[in-house]
Amino acid sequence: MTAVEEGYRPGPGLRMIATVADAYKRVFAEGDAAQLLSRPQPVRHTGYDFTVVIDRIEQAADEVVSVLLTDPDGGLLPAWTPGAHLDVFLPSGRQRQYSLTSDPADRRQYRIAVRYIADGGGGSREIHEQLRVGDRLTVRGPRNAFPFIEASQYLFVAGGIGITPILPMVAAAERAGTRWRLMYLGRSRSRMPFLCELALLTGGDVVVRPDDEFGMPDPRMIFEQTPTGAAVYVCGPPPLAEAARKVLSLHDPTASLHTERFSPVPVRDGAPFRIRLRRSGTEVDVAADESALAAIRRQLPGVAYSCQQGFCGTCRVGVLAGEVDHRDRFLSDGERDRTMLTCVSRARGTELDLDL
Repeated sequence: MTAVEEGYRPGPGLRMIATVADAYKRVFAEGDAAQLLSRPQPVRHTGYDFTVVIDRIEQAADEVVSVLLTDPDGGLLPAWTPGAHLDVFLPSGRQRQYSLTSDPADRRQYRIAVRYIADGGGGSREIHEQLRVGDRLTVRGPRNAFPFIEASQYLFVAGGIGITPILPMVAAAERAGTRWRLMYLGRSRSRMPFLCELALLTGGDVVVRPDDEFGMPDPRMIFEQTPTGAAVYVCGPPPLAEAARKVLSLHDPTASLHTERFSPVPVRDGAPFRIRLRRSGTEVDVAADESALAAIRRQLPGVAYSCQQGFCGTCRVGVLAGEVDHRDRFLSDGERDRTMLTCVSRARGTELDLDL
């Protein structure tokens, strides 16, 4: 007998289950709570801040230091997978993100590597010039927006400090006995960290190509040699990723391309607009080819930001008036009615009023 047959009446137990199911649907599937409990977030964002202590600071290359972080009580650190990064909260209040470049199997320590950028936002200078062994830092994560997938073979391409998320991936491919090739590009060998560690990996092909020895590389030549069906991982300057997309689309559409960048996302299809900073009582004009964050920082240089790519949420601000062209990967639909990420999102019209 089925529930649609004439004369059938479910018993008290079934009626109670149906009542609970209807209530669940109203509250959790159709109500406001659905936005909070069923958000389509591929990367975790909150709820796992903890303290680490700087155990060691080492020179990894010219203008690059590696920083080893451990648990203050000597315990194990949270697990992570190749491609993951940490959000690091510096003593100044700056928040920056750095790839984990150690061995995921060794949970006694994390290692990050930081290149000194004299004209950057100040995070690298603070780490190079002010942090010392024994200092405690708050970190968040690890999070992974650059996941390492299982594949039959790999091509890894790293440009400069882009080796940091790639190194654990190469080591993982080596342990798995999978075919792999690494193209490591940089200005000079002295500026390319972890060359000694890469020399110990003998199960694949490591090609080290510094510009001062071989000249500027042609990115097209790199990706035209991609093995058929390979997983391609690229981390470095934007032209590397752009070349990979163009070449692979023609050379081998079966290849899977995975990229990560350390620079802000370029503005595409932008139009100029004006931002009113309500609390500051000022206005800033945003050019068609710049981010709202860059324009705001001209007036408020201390405004918080981190990834500059729309997935960490550090630069989130309240929107008091105007329509937003949301380009982030962080906010839920409900949050987009009243907030925006200034690093990537823009005005849909000509003006925005922000709670800054």
